[in-house]
Amino acid sequence: MALTVNSNIASLNAQRNLSGSTNALSTSLERLSSGSRINSAKDDAAGLQISNRLTSQINGLNVAVKNANDGISIAQTAEGAMQESTNILQRMRDLALQAANGSNSVTERQALNQEVSQLKEELDRIATTTTFGGRSLLTGDLSNVQFQVGSNANETISLSIDSTEATRLGDHKYDAAGTSAGTRVTGSDNGITAVAAAANFRISDSQGSTAAIQYGANASSKDIADAINAQTSVAGVGVTASVKNEVTLGGFDADLQGGTLNLVVNGKSVSVGNFNANDLSSLKNQLNAADAGVSVEFATGADGSVDKTQLVLKGSDDISISASGTESDGTAIAAANLAFDMAINGKASATVDGAASIVIGEVQLSGAREFSLSGASAEVFGSASASSEINSVAQINITTAEGAQNAIKVLDAALQGIDSQRADLGAVQNRFESTISNLQNIAENVSAARGRVMDTDYAAESANLAKNQIMQQAGTAMLAQANQLPQAVLSLLG
Repeated sequence: MALTVNSNIASLNAQRNLSGSTNALSTSLERLSSGSRINSAKDDAAGLQISNRLTSQINGLNVAVKNANDGISIAQTAEGAMQESTNILQRMRDLALQAANGSNSVTERQALNQEVSQLKEELDRIATTTTFGGRSLLTGDLSNVQFQVGSNANETISLSIDSTEATRLGDHKYDAAGTSAGTRVTGSDNGITAVAAAANFRISDSQGSTAAIQYGANASSKDIADAINAQTSVAGVGVTASVKNEVTLGGFDADLQGGTLNLVVNGKSVSVGNFNANDLSSLKNQLNAADAGVSVEFATGADGSVDKTQLVLKGSDDISISASGTESDGTAIAAANLAFDMAINGKASATVDGAASIVIGEVQLSGAREFSLSGASAEVFGSASASSEINSVAQINITTAEGAQNAIKVLDAALQGIDSQRADLGAVQNRFESTISNLQNIAENVSAARGRVMDTDYAAESANLAKNQIMQQAGTAMLAQANQLPQAVLSLLG
């Protein structure tokens, strides 16, 4: 190697190495002082992007935990208010039961009704004043509210709270009879030809909608009710179908007096000798004992008195009836010649004969919340689409025994509606608790993952610091030595 002055290669080499060790020392100092392995994109560009995504996820999870806690707070506030609403409804029910008792006079029932009126007002006051951060909870305004419980868009839990105002609580029902329901169909084969098969019949409420409810042509009223209940149960729709079928029999042919009546109800035969149309006690007892799928009781007059000349047959399905008999002298009375009166579901009575017939029951729907029908059969429900009506708590009046009896049914439905909502709120609180636990677990694991990418390993980095400090000191010493090399030229020139 030539001995030169203008180009000190050894010095340049020492400077380059010293610069590298100085930069490495600076990086070690920065990592140890900040605690982060990545302080700028030059440290690890890919790692910086990963850590930023993880940071966004962690921050989002922490906010989601707060949001879920807010959801729990809202549910707890609403459910707490509903507890007092439940207490009020229970007190109103007690008052209705007391008013229904025959020992009460009009004055006493009016006094009981005054307390009911005050309780109605308090029920409304609770509903309108229960708020969370200024937002009403029990007026029906909180419908399908979305709580963001995830770190990404559309990771939500929905919550709805129905109104608990007196006008919105009660027995939601649909009991309009179709063109076939509540009618008497005659024929040798008892064929029910007026009910068509269900095609696209659905029932919906605030909790959802059923799948298509299906039943076959000429289905009985109970078959239809069972098909409805099966689908509403699966879909979580709070609607129950039942059958009302009340057939009142009376006014039997005078030729039967003292003779024998043969009556067949739902395939069960009974026979009453020495028949007395003015006292149907024997017929009533035999029908109840025959297990014909009906309960039988005497009709009640307008004044509440018992009318032993008429029997009311109550069933939860269609009721088939045929009758024949003999006169007191043994002369047979053909079914077509045996006349008696029949009334169906409280409608005006008509004179019919003993020929085989079927009385079709009315399918009635009831629920704790508002519901609607679509694709319904006009033969069964009177309309293809309809909405429920409500007998509300606001309408109850217990100044009469009848009003008190009706109030009990309305209050029972109102309590069921409140209980259903409280169950929903309890369930969503538990869901929020599980959500929070899951979010916290994810946040913990993601934080650990980010730490592995971002955080400084102090053991390794302190070793690097010591190494880089020694390298810098050595480089500085060698640079000083390299800078002295050109002085050797002077000894040649001297």
